[in-house]
Amino acid sequence: MERIITERTINDFSTHLKSEEKSKNTVEKYLRDVRAFAKFADNITITKDVVIRYKQHMIENGYAVRSINSILASLSSLFSFLGWYDCRVKTLKVQRQVFYPEEKELTKAEYERLCRAAQQKYNERLNLILQTICGTGIRVSELQFITVKAVEQGEAVVNCKGKIRTIFLVKPLQKKLLRYISEQKIQSGAVFVTRKGRPMNRTNIWREMKSLCIEARVNPQKVFPHNLRHLFARVFYGIEKDIAKLADVLGHSSINTTRIYIISTGIEHRRRMESMRLIL
Repeated sequence: MERIITERTINDFSTHLKSEEKSKNTVEKYLRDVRAFAKFADNITITKDVVIRYKQHMIENGYAVRSINSILASLSSLFSFLGWYDCRVKTLKVQRQVFYPEEKELTKAEYERLCRAAQQKYNERLNLILQTICGTGIRVSELQFITVKAVEQGEAVVNCKGKIRTIFLVKPLQKKLLRYISEQKIQSGAVFVTRKGRPMNRTNIWREMKSLCIEARVNPQKVFPHNLRHLFARVFYGIEKDIAKLADVLGHSSINTTRIYIISTGIEHRRRMESMRLIL
């Protein structure tokens, strides 16, 4: 049978991913990657050489190494599903990052300025969303599990990517959320919803966060929901120094993923090197 990726192939792959209980975001990401490759291949027979050319195409067009490897992982999943095992190619090797660029890391001071800016804009919902993500380490996609019942109990049970874990809401956060629920007259369900009553999603939150940048004097490149999760991880690890516990709290299957969250900045790395006093 000729190896050509058609829309039917993609639909069958989509059905397979859903049967594997992949998250909605993962399914969309895999299908987006496959469609981009199919457009590049332009109805020609898929061989390993074609995939290698696509890999080279991404390198030449300045794709980030992590993006390339992520796309290749999507394609490998497709090829495994189709039984085209000989089409899979190796990912690019990445040296583990020693420190995190300062221009991308959100500091605690910047986070506090974002919260104050949200308050000044009378956007208490956004203010509490920022504090809930940063104060619990929860994923933005998991905010739907912060319900009225969860707030009343002081903990939320999160079901994400086939893993169930409990997120604790510390007393100060619980108190703020209870007050917000009372003021907004929310009877049940998700606490953070749009005017139409739908749970706030990544796009809503990202857009509202960006609107705070000027008032908060924070580089827009640092301002996105996932950076709040990173800040939680760094502060937690700074206190506990237990990467295994942090991995459990964040819901990571691999400690290697957690390592990315706790990389120090270049400034911190430089300071530690200077404190070694090895230059005479």
